[in-house]
Amino acid sequence: MKKALASFCVLFLFLPIVVEAAKVPALRGYVNDYGDMISASVEADLASKLKTFEETDSTQLVVLTVPSLEGDPVEGYSIRVAEAWKIGQKGKDNGILFLVSREDRKMRIEVGRGLEGNLTDLTAGRIIDLVVKPKFKAEDYDGGFTAGVSALIDATRGEFTADRQAPSRGLTPLLLLLIQLVFLIFFVVLARSRSRRAKLSRNELRRRGMRGGGTGGGYFPFPGGCQEGGWATGGEGASGSDSGGGFSGGGGSFGGGGASGDW
Repeated sequence: MKKALASFCVLFLFLPIVVEAAKVPALRGYVNDYGDMISASVEADLASKLKTFEETDSTQLVVLTVPSLEGDPVEGYSIRVAEAWKIGQKGKDNGILFLVSREDRKMRIEVGRGLEGNLTDLTAGRIIDLVVKPKFKAEDYDGGFTAGVSALIDATRGEFTADRQAPSRGLTPLLLLLIQLVFLIFFVVLARSRSRRAKLSRNELRRRGMRGGGTGGGYFPFPGGCQEGGWATGGEGASGSDSGGGFSGGGGSFGGGGASGDW
């Protein structure tokens, strides 16, 4: 009997432990406050703003609060919700899920593939750290959701500007000026060099009695168009056709882009 009991205990220890994952709640609208973190007035304001945002930009941004993740990693739970709810327009992958777990004090911004160009992982992280987290730490949840949603809308439109490190703001204009100066010097030197070579070629042709005509054929070694007073490329020039179009995904799903944080 003891051997049988011991064998049963050993077998029980090696059985796989099945942990039930947190369930995906029903999608009720733009704001799904299952965690009871948002006041009724702010919830109504957010829903109105997000509805207008989808109508004008076609981007669908959905807010979800839950009481707890029930042990699930926030990244895994977030993408399960996003894919189950199919947030975003089909063929555009332009959905965003703003998830907050009250008891775990964790949050996640899940970004659709089609928005990863503007709403990068870095930008999503800055919105969490610089915009939402300070207000959540102060227990101002209404303010955190309001500011976070506004920042996400601005980011998808390319208008969000997070605080940068002070040195970078001072150096960026100077570096840009230096880069432009280097390119200017390079092209001036290149133009003078080609003009000098063209002049030498013409002098050489004159000495040989082979004066170049004005037929547009140019002079060796620039058969496409070395002319008096300057130089030109041999072709008609690029047409510069506009590529147009915007960034778009390919499957209407999420690829794991975004950022997570806590407070």
